[in-house]
Amino acid sequence: MSERATFTRMEESTADDWRRIAGEYAPFVKALPDRLIAHLKLLEGDYGGFPVDRYTHSLQTATRALRDGRDEEYVVCALLHDIGDTLAPFNHFDVASAILKPVVSEANLWMIQHHGIFQGYYFFHHLGLDRNLRDQFKGHPHYARTEEFCALYDNPAFDAKAETLPISEFEPMLRRVFAQPRNSIYKAAMPAA
Repeated sequence: MSERATFTRMEESTADDWRRIAGEYAPFVKALPDRLIAHLKLLEGDYGGFPVDRYTHSLQTATRALRDGRDEEYVVCALLHDIGDTLAPFNHFDVASAILKPVVSEANLWMIQHHGIFQGYYFFHHLGLDRNLRDQFKGHPHYARTEEFCALYDNPAFDAKAETLPISEFEPMLRRVFAQPRNSIYKAAMPAA
């Protein structure tokens, strides 16, 4: 970083300060996929009692979606759906959806935001919870999409013998998806790509 703003309180900031900050913003945003990959790799070796580690589960979920012909945005959602596991074990889906919100469609955002409840259909009854908790969303336009995501990609992605593509396969699409923010209060202030 070559220049820094000079204010000690935001209310004292100037247009010149914000020019300096904006000059740092573009490279910072461009490096977001690198930070996401690094954070996703924190799940490597974290089994939590599962048959595969959480990193493999994430890669396997994305592999299944890719092999099924899903578009890049959907595959990126599949890759990042559990990225919040390390920071938010009680609501990991909220973290994933917050990360994805600026760059994905409403349908994909809703799917990731609610996948934890929908995935519960496969195991909640073993924990004394209502496996049909997802039924509260019956009739929602994205119910079937979320149910399908869990059934086809999230639920079966715990197989140590299943195809699991490396992160390098997903990195280019992650970069493309995150290069196109569409839902951000800062979008109007961002320079055209």
